Amino acid sequence: MSNLEPNPQEAICGGQTTAVAVAPTRDVLPGREVVIGTRGMVVNRTLPNRDRRMVGAWCFADHFGPEDVATGPGMRVPPHPHTGLQTVTWLIEGEVLHRDSLGNEQLIRPGQLNLMTAGAGISHSEESPQHRSPVLHGVQLWVALPEHDRHGEPGFEHHARLPSLTESGAAITVFVGELDGAASPARRYSPLVGAEIILAPGADTTLPLRPDFEYAALTLAGTVEVDGNSLEPGPLLYLGSERRDLAVRADGAGLALLLGGEPFDEQIVMWWNFIGRDHDEIVEVREAWMAGRGFGTVRGYDGDSLPAPPMPTSPLKPRGRQR
Repeated sequence: MSNLEPNPQEAICGGQTTAVAVAPTRDVLPGREVVIGTRGMVVNRTLPNRDRRMVGAWCFADHFGPEDVATGPGMRVPPHPHTGLQTVTWLIEGEVLHRDSLGNEQLIRPGQLNLMTAGAGISHSEESPQHRSPVLHGVQLWVALPEHDRHGEPGFEHHARLPSLTESGAAITVFVGELDGAASPARRYSPLVGAEIILAPGADTTLPLRPDFEYAALTLAGTVEVDGNSLEPGPLLYLGSERRDLAVRADGAGLALLLGGEPFDEQIVMWWNFIGRDHDEIVEVREAWMAGRGFGTVRGYDGDSLPAPPMPTSPLKPRGRQR
């Protein structure tokens, strides 16, 4: 899943233009519906948000499904480029077939992590396989790469086995970073954590947190109570920092994500599927993609690559990590 809006807006995120919430908070940030791909799949996008553009190095969050793909086309995202970020694909139901310009072809299933590092440039496609489960449900997240790593070689990792915890009716899988001693093998370039929390009916647990991290929670199924807030699928709950623990419970079955990380000190520019540092750099990588330079070739996808939208007519206006 990627940002395939026909008229994407540039945004400056990160840095110290405005302060991170240096105390626990409970900001409910509504998502917005975005249509992606050539078949019109709708996702709920909560990052970047109008009022909060990053959580640690997490800078993009799309929640898709649950969607019936038994009779319809399912996901179909043509080859497209990325720079300066990692893509994190996490499925709840269904399958997605990933192909990239490094020659990787990988079927992703629930509970397995696909982590693609763009570095200086990579391209990939994502689609529902021909033989697939009837429902597709998951998230794609982006992690901004810091300056000293963003020009590096691209890479790809698939992790079928990840560390898990069981806490008072909650089954927790850590797909990036570390939580309560469980550490993911996935490569990361800044201090952060991403974890799936599956709650049985009546589950009531407390998760240990790092006070130097900022955190957010996103419910993907059911209703989950996070720090006393009832959270249904849709909005992102920003939790701020200076927390040492987090209460999570559910009356019925529920599923949520916990995202967190050390506040990202660098200012980044996001436009379409690129992350750079200024407007001119975004213009340069867009021109390279359109000219067929620097992003390799995705083989095996039945269709053309995705052209980049036109750049905005005016240069970006710095807005910082918070409105």
